[in-house]
Amino acid sequence: EGKSFVQRSPTHNAGKVDMKLTAAVVLLASLVNSQQRAVRRPIYASRHASSPLYRLRSRYPMYARAERETAAFVTSPPNDGLKASEREFGTEYWPKTGNEYLNEETIERAKKGNKMEKMKLAKCGSTNFKEVHDFAAAIREGKTTWEELDIDDADLRMKWSGLFHRRKRTPGRFMMRLKVPNGIVTSEHMRFFAKMIGRYPVEVGVIDITTRQNIQLRGIELQDATDIIDGLQERGLSNVMTGLDNVRNLVGNPLAGIDPHEMIDTRPICKEIDNMITNEGVGNPALTNLPRKFNIAVSGSRDDFAHTTINDIGLVPCPNKETGKIGFNVIVGGYFSIKRAAESVPMGIWIEPEDAVAFCESMLYVFRDNGERGDRQKARLMWLIEKWGMDTFRDNIIKDFEERNPDRKGKIIDSQPEPWAGGEVWQKRDLLGAHPQKQDGLSFVGVGIPVGRMLPDECNAIADIADKYSDGEIRLTVEQNLILPNVKNDMVDALLNEPLFNSGKFFIPRDSIDSPLTRGLVSCTGAQFCGLAMIETKNRAYELSKLLEKNLKLDKPVRIHWTGCPNSCGQAQIADIGLMGGPARVEKEVDGKIKRVAVEGVNIFLGGRVGEDPFLGEVYKKGIPADFETLVPVMEEILVEKFGAKKN
Repeated sequence: EGKSFVQRSPTHNAGKVDMKLTAAVVLLASLVNSQQRAVRRPIYASRHASSPLYRLRSRYPMYARAERETAAFVTSPPNDGLKASEREFGTEYWPKTGNEYLNEETIERAKKGNKMEKMKLAKCGSTNFKEVHDFAAAIREGKTTWEELDIDDADLRMKWSGLFHRRKRTPGRFMMRLKVPNGIVTSEHMRFFAKMIGRYPVEVGVIDITTRQNIQLRGIELQDATDIIDGLQERGLSNVMTGLDNVRNLVGNPLAGIDPHEMIDTRPICKEIDNMITNEGVGNPALTNLPRKFNIAVSGSRDDFAHTTINDIGLVPCPNKETGKIGFNVIVGGYFSIKRAAESVPMGIWIEPEDAVAFCESMLYVFRDNGERGDRQKARLMWLIEKWGMDTFRDNIIKDFEERNPDRKGKIIDSQPEPWAGGEVWQKRDLLGAHPQKQDGLSFVGVGIPVGRMLPDECNAIADIADKYSDGEIRLTVEQNLILPNVKNDMVDALLNEPLFNSGKFFIPRDSIDSPLTRGLVSCTGAQFCGLAMIETKNRAYELSKLLEKNLKLDKPVRIHWTGCPNSCGQAQIADIGLMGGPARVEKEVDGKIKRVAVEGVNIFLGGRVGEDPFLGEVYKKGIPADFETLVPVMEEILVEKFGAKKN
């Protein structure tokens, strides 16, 4: 194991290995042997901090630092020789279902709780880790059809395997949401996505980049699920625990490891938190029955590219005032829903990076056992914080952390003052275009992928370009764009001139005001595929931005976000201009009479900010019809009056 590590590390060779690193690798081997780990031990079976690999990274920074210099920061495939479809409950991976981890008091509250809680008690969603393959096989063998499946299995429990049935829009087809910690994928991944989705009609088979640095595969038929899931695992990716009452994708800094202004590398932290949550991508039943969805973001610089302020847990980098060591001030409770948009609030504590995994683990278990099981609109973490009060909430989290990690008692301290506080606000940088890395001779290049949508042949083209210029590495951003890192400076011009970025919708801006509206465009799925959306968003968003760019001249970019409903997956509240699907009425002649009839409409938000000085935008106009005849003049007026645009 030590030999293979040294061979793949770009900063060491077999003849000149740092003795501390050698000692660390030897220690890892002895720990593995002492625990007789013939196969990978599931993290959730004991405290994550008892994992030899975790202890090694925490206590021997040399090992962690060298590992961070390796090329790929994707979850490694399990080394037990089993395919995802071959695992069974009652084994070391899944000794119990999720419900069996709940205490009696939580179960009693769930019994009296909402419809979703009763569905989970009837059969835990974690059972779908295995059942998805049973269902797929039965359909392939002609023993059943998707129509014959129990509706709760098809439309709800499948989400524990990342499969979302689009019954209302595309019956019989599913969207699969992945886990891509810190948004890092490879050319091999992109080709796999293209191969799997390329078998479906182009009207339904698309690949989307999401606002959580994630990938969603659309148009899937259930009989193909095993092929896709096994293939994902073989390539170090996972589909488990990505929907309903689970932790969503771990968001980090898309410039991790290459940013001249980086304070801390978020890649290993996101990866290890994800490993703890998902049992290294296999599935962790102990954390599959949360009261509600849960979001975690880890920021690596003052830009806050991860948008920590709209996550349940936000880890914000800050130096310890005594030692100068970079750790994290913690903010908690941010979320969007149909009833409420809440910005995160300070928890008043600072944690060391090596405690980030254990801290998040404690937060999740406290939330699992104490969160609301009645009203789902009051079941997010913020409601528990407000119910207990911050002091009690903080005390409970620290108590759980210290009970699980007695050797770390006293390590969670008061939040640390930001040395830059009171000075000039750091302006969040635009990631599109070519920019120098902290490594001499290298640049990263941000590519605009309008509204995050890609077709299979486009994924293949991106994979080819990544192999040519960025050693096959691709980074996803929360703005639904992508970054090609580690491009040699003498190859940047060739990359900028690639036909893919000069003849279609994908683009690389040449300056800070090129494509001023399209470069910051974000959109949820919309009514094309999502049954909750009140309007179609992605196509409309792109067409409107291009039209406005044609009609107006702007001297600065303007971020426009579209979301199809008040759940705000498109995060309308953090945009310069946010458009949220909603009811609108227009006067029309019906049976010879003028009546006000319902049409697709939007509510328009203004003033949202992200970065060091965040702010949730507020409603500026309501009930605007979404047809371009009405909407274009309204948007032009806003851009002229509020953002200094001039008409061409």
